[in-house]
Amino acid sequence: MLVASELGNSPWTVLAEGVEVQTPLAVGVATVAISFLVLLMWIPLKQRPGLGTIANAIVIGVAIDVSLLWLPETSDLVARYALVAGGIALVGAGSGLYLTCFLGPGPRDGLMTGLSSRTGLSLRVVRTGIEVAALTSGALLGGTIGIGTLAFALLVGPAVQAAVMALAGRPLGEL
Repeated sequence: MLVASELGNSPWTVLAEGVEVQTPLAVGVATVAISFLVLLMWIPLKQRPGLGTIANAIVIGVAIDVSLLWLPETSDLVARYALVAGGIALVGAGSGLYLTCFLGPGPRDGLMTGLSSRTGLSLRVVRTGIEVAALTSGALLGGTIGIGTLAFALLVGPAVQAAVMALAGRPLGEL
């Protein structure tokens, strides 16, 4: 939905685009390479991959492509902002669903849960920090940002935490 809004991609896509600008890698290859680098960051955090980790890496790309086929193109600004809001809400809800199933988080969510566990900071704070770091790095490398990118970076952390709390009734660290 964020991609379809044409108001800015997610911070991680901005980072992959920035890597594409600076290297011979295509944005898709850069996304995979970044995912593996993020997985390496799990080692000192003692995070363990699971079925959900692998499913996330495969399903997300496919889901984006399929969703874009179904989503209508629109020039109506209100509809485009609704796509941004809906996309953020769905990422929050989806993250909450698979995080509370304990089948293994995706690369970025594993970084979030690992840092949250090690620092005692909330998922909301950690995820927002990670997204802002990805956005800033991507922009410095030449990736493009938009209002949707900024909204995602600032709001997806609270959306994930709200979904986890709604589904589990308590923070992940207490489960």
